[in-house]
Amino acid sequence: MEELFAGILKGIGEDITRDGLRDTPKRAANAFRFITRGYDQDLDKIINNAIFESDTSEMVLVKNIELYSICEHHLLPFIGKAHVAYIPNGKVIGLSKIARIVDVFACRLQIQENLTKQIADTILKYTDAVGVGVVIEAQHLCMMMRGVEKQNSVMTTSCVLGEIHEDDSTRAEFFSLIK
Repeated sequence: MEELFAGILKGIGEDITRDGLRDTPKRAANAFRFITRGYDQDLDKIINNAIFESDTSEMVLVKNIELYSICEHHLLPFIGKAHVAYIPNGKVIGLSKIARIVDVFACRLQIQENLTKQIADTILKYTDAVGVGVVIEAQHLCMMMRGVEKQNSVMTTSCVLGEIHEDDSTRAEFFSLIK
């Protein structure tokens, strides 16, 4: 990967032997490995059996989980926050595991629409929840730094499953709680 980053720098006309760039290919390769570490993570190990019996049937919501991801189209970051809710069905998941699930998928190349669905599907799979809701709000550098250059644009995606999708009042509760 270092050689590839060196090639990119040469391709834009840089001198990779100058002081400021001498170690850049190595640093860039290490940084790219770190920000795409989601490929090397195993969800079963991340969740680590942190599923607990519970008789609660009310919505559980974790708001404002910061996320950093890379758009698969331009390899530029998108930065935002996820709101993740579920309605338990006899079991709950450890609180930190929700943020870790967001990180696993955010640390892969993709589009925000797929990220939103992957998180919702995973929460449903591991908790067997009655309903799941995920909303992601993010700013995309591919839209801010290039192309249309719209600095204040925010993309919002949602995925609602089960009772949160099917029941109007539950859906309304979810969306009112994340505002």
